[in-house]
Amino acid sequence: MKKPLAFTPLALSLSLVALSAFTTTSFVLPSAPLAATATATTIATLLTPSSNVPNEKSIEKKNEKIHEFRHRFPFRHSSLALAATTKDTASKSKVETKKGPPPKPKYKFQNYDKPIILMGLSSTNGNELERLALSLSGALVGNQPKKLEKMVENLERSQGAGLLGGGDDDFFDGDDDDIEAMIQNIKNGKTAKGEEIPNTDQVQPKVVAGISLSALGLDAEGPFVLDASLIRDLIRQKTLSLKSGVIVLDFNHAAFRDQEGYNAKEFEVDLIRALSSVAMQLYEDEGLLSVYVNVQLDDEEGMSEEAKERKNVIEKDVLIPFTDYELCIKNEGLMPPATEGDETESSLPSWNDIEWELQRMIARALLPPPIVGESATSGGANSADLLMGMNTFFLSLSFPKVEDAAPYVEEMCKDVDSMEYRVDLLASAREYLEHNSETCDEEDKKPDPRFDILYQQQRLRTLCRPHAQRAPALPFAGSDIIDNALPIVYTVRTAHQAGTWPDDEAGIRQMFDLLELGLRSAVEVLDVESAWDKQLTDKLLVRAQQRYTSLILGSHHVVGSEVTMEEAIELYRQCRISNRAHGAKVVLSINDNENNKDQMAYEASVAAAKMDDPEIPNIGLVLGEQGSYSRILNPRFTPVTHESLPAKAAPGQLTAAEIMAARVLTGQIPSQKYAILGHNIAYSVSPQMQGSAFEAVRLPHVYTRADVATVEEFVEGPIWNDDNFGGCSVTIPHKQNIIPHVDVLTDAAKEIGSINTVIVKKDKFGTRVLIGDNTDWKGIFNPLRRKLGDDSGKKGSNGMALILGGGGTARAAAYAASKLGLERIYFNRTPEKAMDLAKEFGGIVAHSLDNDAESKDSLGAILAEHQGSLEVVISTLPAAADFTLPEWVLASSALPIVFDVNYKPYSTALLLQAMEKGCDVVRGSEMLWEQGVGQFELWTGRTAPYGVMKKVVLENCLPKSK
Repeated sequence: MKKPLAFTPLALSLSLVALSAFTTTSFVLPSAPLAATATATTIATLLTPSSNVPNEKSIEKKNEKIHEFRHRFPFRHSSLALAATTKDTASKSKVETKKGPPPKPKYKFQNYDKPIILMGLSSTNGNELERLALSLSGALVGNQPKKLEKMVENLERSQGAGLLGGGDDDFFDGDDDDIEAMIQNIKNGKTAKGEEIPNTDQVQPKVVAGISLSALGLDAEGPFVLDASLIRDLIRQKTLSLKSGVIVLDFNHAAFRDQEGYNAKEFEVDLIRALSSVAMQLYEDEGLLSVYVNVQLDDEEGMSEEAKERKNVIEKDVLIPFTDYELCIKNEGLMPPATEGDETESSLPSWNDIEWELQRMIARALLPPPIVGESATSGGANSADLLMGMNTFFLSLSFPKVEDAAPYVEEMCKDVDSMEYRVDLLASAREYLEHNSETCDEEDKKPDPRFDILYQQQRLRTLCRPHAQRAPALPFAGSDIIDNALPIVYTVRTAHQAGTWPDDEAGIRQMFDLLELGLRSAVEVLDVESAWDKQLTDKLLVRAQQRYTSLILGSHHVVGSEVTMEEAIELYRQCRISNRAHGAKVVLSINDNENNKDQMAYEASVAAAKMDDPEIPNIGLVLGEQGSYSRILNPRFTPVTHESLPAKAAPGQLTAAEIMAARVLTGQIPSQKYAILGHNIAYSVSPQMQGSAFEAVRLPHVYTRADVATVEEFVEGPIWNDDNFGGCSVTIPHKQNIIPHVDVLTDAAKEIGSINTVIVKKDKFGTRVLIGDNTDWKGIFNPLRRKLGDDSGKKGSNGMALILGGGGTARAAAYAASKLGLERIYFNRTPEKAMDLAKEFGGIVAHSLDNDAESKDSLGAILAEHQGSLEVVISTLPAAADFTLPEWVLASSALPIVFDVNYKPYSTALLLQAMEKGCDVVRGSEMLWEQGVGQFELWTGRTAPYGVMKKVVLENCLPKSK
């Protein structure tokens, strides 16, 4: 055997292999050095296929025996690289360069089910991209090793990834003798390398934490790059999807570094060309969601000078254009991992923060696109009406460096719902202007401060994260919720709009560049001044609509002069920015307060709201001390300061506490009364949950129990008839009996035929209107949707849900299952109730849960007849029934998700059985806080403090030993 080149293994990564069955035109990177280095080569050249490529016939001849072996023995388990207890190496594929005209950028906000790409340059020792890929991959499947193992098996079985080679390249180099030896070893029951296969009972199993698919590898034959057309085919075959691994394009991979017997410089230009081509094709042709992982260490020696030069060459032409989002990393990748009980200052940067920020970024990216004018009652996960909702506040930070705010963050987070990141006030913003100045010499330029602008925003999130008790729910694809991401309002305020950013032609152009940087950071709210260049504004908003989920807040500040009421109304209409803004903010100036001028902004906002459709949140303020009252009048998304801060961001600003106290005192916010209506409900956690939520957002409401035997006792009592009655939760046995006592039923309440929420509104005459709604179905739908993903209920999937029980909650379960696109099977000991459900919601009644082919009404026979897979079991039976499923239902390799609506006990007999069999489960406690969040938002017209409500429920439901 020839001695192979030595190389550093690619730890914990998995590379796909381009087999000849998938590509007919491929090339191996040439071994002869090119005349120029990467730093002296333009990207236009790099994206052109090399002319210095070995003869294809010679390559095919050289690899003929290798391919023969691969097709005969496609699985090499020892080389499968996973985040496990052992480290393996990468496998190989050949490069195909294929370039066509890029289509229009398109992005699937909803139902995105393709892999995510991380690209950039890892530091020499940090391996940041691969580590992030592994953690993100694990999080996307809920950190469930068994699911990851199945995905790995699927990749192994697929044609495109049939060979996961590279782990034993010191043994195998493709010679005839090697191939024959490996074949004989396998026939003899040994590993391909000839080692004895250990007893599996004595081997510690690998725990798969994530799957990283590396687009670049290095083995004894040299470097190799993934074939982009292969990725395309695997995506279309559904072998590669959102949850089957994260693709990494690391432009500082080990293949770029010299090693014993390997001169990386010989391959540098072609490697850059090949990876850049892959990046372009996957981004433009396949529309993959791509993140630029921007590593910039404080330590000068953390990245070689060659790597820094390489980054400078490709950043503006590859890394930024072929990505949508950008994550910034300093030294976090070189820090030791945090350990349990670590008393390190929590506000210091950490690797955990970087992993969390990437997951937050992806969660935002996968939200449904915001809808202009979407109301709070629709319950959208990305609703401006809720995030900019009633009695919400954002705090304007005016520090030149975010770290300066660290001592105040904990107290500030108690009173506000968002933080305003004022880019124009940052010290790095001044550096940005100097860096991009035409008079600045290239030699005098410091590192691009755009990195610092992005990084400081991440630091602001990190500082807020431990204290973000008012943060709304952010759904994440891994069946989880991020509940500690306090939203950020990203603002670049110009000089003539009460800010400091230059508003000359060059300044405005750079302002729009910085606004696009805000989109790349996955910011929740982007403040866009409505007065500037229409072409630049249009370009920004078109891109925002096509590729981002940020809410747009159109704004205009009138500084130093007064306007008329008519002009103020027109400014609100201008801030709609051709109906593309999700909220409008107008700030006026007054010279005096004659004739209540400080109320003009509010009055104009009300008038403007009636003139355009759809209605969007309007925010109206008056500058200066004379305008302080306008901040009390403005009902939603008010900018505030905080009593702990050394200075206000603007004259006339009040604290959230001052504004709330004034609103209560003036009657703007009455102390409303809420209750849970039911019978024998001493066990209910709703009073603690809703009471804690009101307290967290400083609302002066009270929530009590109304334990009555009949509905009539309640509707004739003091709570229902109080002028300050705000609404109620409804539980058994009153969910249907309450219907005659409300004025309006929502569509969900009508279809389900029961009410669990009563909302009180006033019509235009001030008359009380009682609305009956149902959020029980959302408590079932939301957790299941996160676990099932977007594939549930698609045409041809034959997914089915078994619903146990026949009461009001079973009706909500049937409604939720239909919204998930699942066929319904009903089982109840009283068949008539099950038949009623089937008649109203569609579906089939099972008369037994047996697997009896001879009985057409048994569950087994129904599944067989409809060729369906049981994806979900929802039990609405009482916990006291101690119900469990027949063993055969949980004996399948494709286990269903088991949902028990009971929240006490925390683990019912059914859930214990399901967990023992390895099923995913959803507890009634999760349903409780999910439906409760829906109720809170319907009552208050603002986002709910999700983490607070979840915490209270768990504190009351978890066994004390837990």
